[in-house]
Amino acid sequence: MSFKDEIARRRTFGIISHPDAGKTTLTEKLLLFGGAIQEAGAVKSNKIKKGATSDFMEIERQRGISVATSVLAFNYKDKKINILDTPGHKDFAEDTFRTLTAVDSVIVVIDVAKGVEEQTEKLVEVCRMRNIPMIVFINKLDREGKDAFDLLDEVEQKLKLTVTPLSFPIGMGYDFKGIYNIWEKNINLFTGDSRKDIEETIAFDDVNNPELDKIVGEKHAEKLREELELVTEIYPDFDREAYLKGDLQPVFFGSALNNFGVRELLDCFIEIAPQPRPKESDTRLVKADEEKFSGFVFKIHANMDPKHRDRLAFIKIVSGTFERNKPYLHVRHNKNLKFASPNAFFAEKKEIVDVSYPGDIVGLHDTGNFKIGDTLTEGEVMNFKGIPSFSPEHFRYINNADPMKSKQLEKGIDQLMDEGVAQLFTLEMNGRKVIGTVGALQYEVIQYRLEHEYGAKCSYENFPAYKACWVKPEDTKSEEFAEFKRVKQKFLGHDKHGQLVFLADSEFSIQMTQQKYPSVKLYFTSDFYQN
Repeated sequence: MSFKDEIARRRTFGIISHPDAGKTTLTEKLLLFGGAIQEAGAVKSNKIKKGATSDFMEIERQRGISVATSVLAFNYKDKKINILDTPGHKDFAEDTFRTLTAVDSVIVVIDVAKGVEEQTEKLVEVCRMRNIPMIVFINKLDREGKDAFDLLDEVEQKLKLTVTPLSFPIGMGYDFKGIYNIWEKNINLFTGDSRKDIEETIAFDDVNNPELDKIVGEKHAEKLREELELVTEIYPDFDREAYLKGDLQPVFFGSALNNFGVRELLDCFIEIAPQPRPKESDTRLVKADEEKFSGFVFKIHANMDPKHRDRLAFIKIVSGTFERNKPYLHVRHNKNLKFASPNAFFAEKKEIVDVSYPGDIVGLHDTGNFKIGDTLTEGEVMNFKGIPSFSPEHFRYINNADPMKSKQLEKGIDQLMDEGVAQLFTLEMNGRKVIGTVGALQYEVIQYRLEHEYGAKCSYENFPAYKACWVKPEDTKSEEFAEFKRVKQKFLGHDKHGQLVFLADSEFSIQMTQQKYPSVKLYFTSDFYQN
């Protein structure tokens, strides 16, 4: 297969939603179709001890939520599909925002009963800003939920999208009969038996065919005809160009838990979703079909295998091919590195790969060379853009609870911060360490992982800060900056990269500081590539 064919067969996408809308279940069912797993572990049921394939950290298994973004790949109908499953929980939004820099398109999962929820709004906004193509999947149709048209309205208004349904439900909840597939013009009847539901679809070119009444009953058939007529009147026809530009979003209905409507979604997805897209760097636009390799680190995960202290840096390949044992330039360090065992992910298994192509995600064993946002190239000096670190909203002092283990604690904190789980600030005054996170649940994750992966115990104390502001003075030698540093001494620290940070205790204090010291600029995100 030629290099161009390899690019053309790749689809790399993320699945985003509010927690509990059924994202992990959908991921599993997609893997099931790709033959990557044999049975799906129901995510909720405690009777089945087999956890969901995509949740591999212990704390996720205990709480039934996805905390780390996992990468899953499978083949389906000669396409190579890479899914980046993202945490829905808002405390881990930062991880999700970064993952969105590595996807070419997105599937948004919405719960039929709850409709559009707050976390979905935030994530979709990021996708809209970046014009990422989106497909909407309305899930859990076998439960009582909102009317299909009301849901479509809600998606348009709350998420500011322009939708066009490519499938439509027949009934809902107890009355749920199946789905009419507008895209393929066929009907998939719902039996409630997930093994059967995959196979049986009935081709239906014409909904006015009286056969329909026999199959779903007269009442449902009439209603479906009316609704489909409305659909064609209200919604625009599907236009692939508009979808690829991020101007039009197709909608599918289904029930991931019952494996229903998932095949329709997948079949349409592989036809319309974009191949690996070009990405902007600080010097130029990099296209996927360029011969020379380039890629960037969007995630670092320590101890994927607790038995071996290893860190994996996840790299999204933007252009060219990535080959095992070939030296590549680490732009920030300006040195060449070789990788003897680059990992690809196939469902839960990792395997060593010789060649990877644009769109693929490769895991590289890392001894501490990488930070999130690092760029690797075949020699060209450039950095890919747009991987920010956000101002934390929760702050705590971290204390060592076991003096004998201070080395382990330091190493653990160091590695977890590289992963981007949280941010570490060292106070200028006394050198005490403060951990800042976007969500409070991360403190539990940090404590749990320090103890179970590094054998170190820590305790926390509240630190009264409201926000972290990165400080960039117009002139580092000015009197104004010197005074700012003297007056605010108690609230100053440095982040992991040595950048000066002002830990403000209130919104008011930020405003006053900006008024009093106009030449000292404060920022709420540190874009990693500026370091």
